[in-house]
Amino acid sequence: MTDKTSARIAVIADTSLQRHVLQQALAGGGYQVVLNSDPTRLDEEQLVACETDLWLVDLAQSEDSPLVDSLLERVSAPVLFGEGHAPERHSENYPRWERSLFGKLKRLVGDPTQAVGPSLQALLDEAQRPARLELPQALADTPLKAGEPARQVWLLAASLGGPAAVKAFLDALPGGLPIGFIYAQHIDASFEAVLPQAVGRHSQWHVNSARHGDPVRCGEVVVVPISNELGFAEDGAMQIAERGWPEPYSPSIDQMMLNLAQQFGAQCGVIAFSGMGSDGSAAAAYVKRQGGVIWTQRADSCASPSMPDSLREGGYSSFSADPRELAVALVNHLAEHCS
Repeated sequence: MTDKTSARIAVIADTSLQRHVLQQALAGGGYQVVLNSDPTRLDEEQLVACETDLWLVDLAQSEDSPLVDSLLERVSAPVLFGEGHAPERHSENYPRWERSLFGKLKRLVGDPTQAVGPSLQALLDEAQRPARLELPQALADTPLKAGEPARQVWLLAASLGGPAAVKAFLDALPGGLPIGFIYAQHIDASFEAVLPQAVGRHSQWHVNSARHGDPVRCGEVVVVPISNELGFAEDGAMQIAERGWPEPYSPSIDQMMLNLAQQFGAQCGVIAFSGMGSDGSAAAAYVKRQGGVIWTQRADSCASPSMPDSLREGGYSSFSADPRELAVALVNHLAEHCS
């Protein structure tokens, strides 16, 4: 397979519900479904003629069937037997099922988030400086000390289409806000060094890599490491662990949300921008219980709406808008709560 960003998947499942859930999950995760069929409707010629990078077989009936035997004997692409009955999309078991499926697909046919990196060059080449919002008087009257540790920290979470959306959000924000950000972006590690410059070059925000033992500071955006889990000490200092993130996502937005909400509680928030899959949905209930806020990028402004859609469909998002409107809402939110 030469293009790992659009792997072709052929699905064989013997219930219409299973085919529907697999279709939605695979498309939302950035995979191309080239066939999705009941096994009774397939013959050996169709199996051989199908151009796919992987066969995903999910049968409620016995796998000991002539079709499966033919598949194993006659096709050259790998065959993955599915994860069993797919849970309802909104059930608490769905994110675990999806993570397991995507982890296997990532190892077999590559990671669709590798498509994110090449788009950074367009952001680096962008010359336009969008209009920035005014700092409200209520916030201007209480100036921040430079480099002050942020008492309120929000997570910017994104996957495919995320860098452009996050850049538009940061471009619109004025400096001087009493908040710091951490930014978790699904991206290949080879582009990690370029990401801060690409999203921060026109904004008043300092976009930095995570620093072990240092707090998140007002006026900065800390890019979450790709290879190592980021957590917090009791005093709020960032802790870069020796361990990696839970599979299949690097970084794991679910795990980052848990770590953030555990430390900052009601002083944290999450904005989920454009992205594939449903990373973040498993941790959303915990963020809400801790008093955190969850907002999402509006679907029609996303390159890939699956990730924010899953939070909206689960009832976790309290506000949705395009990136600039999200910036307006955050400035107003901070001004209202500045006293």
